Amino acid sequence: MMIHEASQRKTRLTKITFLVVFSLLIAACQGIPAAPLQLSATPAAMTGTRLILATTTSTQDSGLLDFLLPSFESEFGIDVDVVAVGTGQALKLGEDGNADVLLVHARAQEDAFMAAGHGVRREDVMYNDFVIVGPSDDPADIAGSASAAEALTKIAENESPFVSRGDESGTHVMERSLWAAAGIEPTGDWYISAGQGMGAVLTLTNEQQAYTLSDRATYLARTLQGTELVILFEGDPALFNPYGIIAVNPAKHANIQGELANQFIDWMISLPAQEQIAQFGIDRFGQPLFVPDAESWRNR
Repeated sequence: MMIHEASQRKTRLTKITFLVVFSLLIAACQGIPAAPLQLSATPAAMTGTRLILATTTSTQDSGLLDFLLPSFESEFGIDVDVVAVGTGQALKLGEDGNADVLLVHARAQEDAFMAAGHGVRREDVMYNDFVIVGPSDDPADIAGSASAAEALTKIAENESPFVSRGDESGTHVMERSLWAAAGIEPTGDWYISAGQGMGAVLTLTNEQQAYTLSDRATYLARTLQGTELVILFEGDPALFNPYGIIAVNPAKHANIQGELANQFIDWMISLPAQEQIAQFGIDRFGQPLFVPDAESWRNR
């Protein structure tokens, strides 16, 4: 039985690797710089104490998972294999039974996932916000805009380069909603759809001296790597960015580690883990990169 389960999990991780590599090949064909494959899995060592977490690139690129997971793994003796992709891809991995638990940030898509019966449990975990970043000389003059929609309108009218995630991630979903609020369908050479994760998009944006929408955590993490981009617009309530954690439905896929998924969720929403989230980033940035939002934190 153990050998069979290990074989199933190896097959899942092989499928995941193929899907991520395929998306990178598509990006390469479009002339877009490829981001590194963000898959920390060791299929040769698959056992029943391994959990596959599909999550957004922001939780990986910001360093949050490197900060949190060692505590969970050492406390429970469970290894977590992280697949960092856009929220849309993460939800698809869960739907197909190729991940046990999801940590994502696109609430409408999360609710649809639950309504379709692909997930059995969703919990609030944390939040931060989105910001619009760009070159310090701000050629579209978006600083001081009254709203994010107005800032994007100025970028479009000026045809200043804008790099979009273009990957059905939570950030891309938010960006599309902001363009819709502005009444604009962005097209033209100035609008660059990268099909990449947040870290890669910030690198490309910096190279192009363009604008982009970023979660605050990944942007701040990138400042440690010498980016020239600066925050030019922030503070619109529309830029609120909540994260949820979801246990994939084991009734739909026999290989889902339902018990481990719930154990991981219980830990993530526990007060000790929430306190760790509240501390993450303070030593480097003077502020936490994520704000805890589990019920245990709100009721403490």
